[in-house]
Amino acid sequence: MNPQIIFSDIDGTFLTNDHRVTKHTAEAVQKLLARDIPFVLVSARMPEAIYPITAGMGITLPIISYSGGLVLTETGEELYEKRLPPVPCRQVLADIENRWPEVTVNYYAGHRWYVQEIDAAVQREMDITHATAEVADFHGLMERSILPHKILAMAKPTHCEEMERTLSAEYPELNVVRSSSILLEIMDKTVSKATGIEVMLKHFGLAPTSAVAFGDNYNDVAMLKYVGCSVAMGNAPDEIKKLAKEVTAGNEEDGIYRWLRDKKII
Repeated sequence: MNPQIIFSDIDGTFLTNDHRVTKHTAEAVQKLLARDIPFVLVSARMPEAIYPITAGMGITLPIISYSGGLVLTETGEELYEKRLPPVPCRQVLADIENRWPEVTVNYYAGHRWYVQEIDAAVQREMDITHATAEVADFHGLMERSILPHKILAMAKPTHCEEMERTLSAEYPELNVVRSSSILLEIMDKTVSKATGIEVMLKHFGLAPTSAVAFGDNYNDVAMLKYVGCSVAMGNAPDEIKKLAKEVTAGNEEDGIYRWLRDKKII
């Protein structure tokens, strides 16, 4: 196998469960870069929640943020962006507030993260990502034409599943998908990790068949289906493992490193 570019989800894939980059994972990335094989992080996270990871490894990488809603080169040059349309954005925010008032809603716009208050769920996310949330009125942001790349709902697993099912049916113009049992991502319908990868491949002049992608969850499905070689993590749900071409060890077991090593790519 001779891949020309590697894509990887972050949480549950590139990072351990306690949000660390292992020595072997960092070593794998360094070896790929030494061979001029680009390594791209693909995540629902905002850029400021990805940069601490790359800085911790002492490198810069291209990133696909907001699950494809914002694509940046390793120098931060914007290759692509897509924000939520104003009408369904207002409507879905109102629906969540009225029907699931206990849910914590996050409003991500470019390099800024807005919330209505810093509650326990927001504080936990700040502790994990090292990004900083700002308190703001969402309707005021929209009146100033500051539309989000992503709305993130933090909810109990039962509410998260219900919201995904309900909002997906009621808002066909939006992409509504769980990134974990307690996180629901809402973006424009055209946005997916696959569309972000398409932009990045064009930037590098490469074809999907030349790419490998690692993922572990439902919001990785489009990405895994799009590339030439899809690899599910050992900690992924069975549905994800079944659709991937290969399965590696879990994120706690250096799954990315071990797969790349075993395939003699590094």
